[in-house]
Amino acid sequence: MLNAGIGARHGARLIAEGAGDLVAFGRDYIANPDLAERMRRDAPLNEPRPEYFYGSSVTGYTDYPPLPQS
Repeated sequence: MLNAGIGARHGARLIAEGAGDLVAFGRDYIANPDLAERMRRDAPLNEPRPEYFYGSSVTGYTDYPPLPQS
């Protein structure tokens, strides 16, 4: 499993080269619940807000803007 700072294209290349079997996108998923669709559309990602990680509220987990529907 590969992770930490790997984007969609970089991850695909690493998998193709046999460097790993899968890529984890933890922080990117927190900031982009629609990450798979963003990757499919090569859309920009929301920036994670780590100052809210592991907090006691929904801030930083459920308040990121979704990708506009096309």
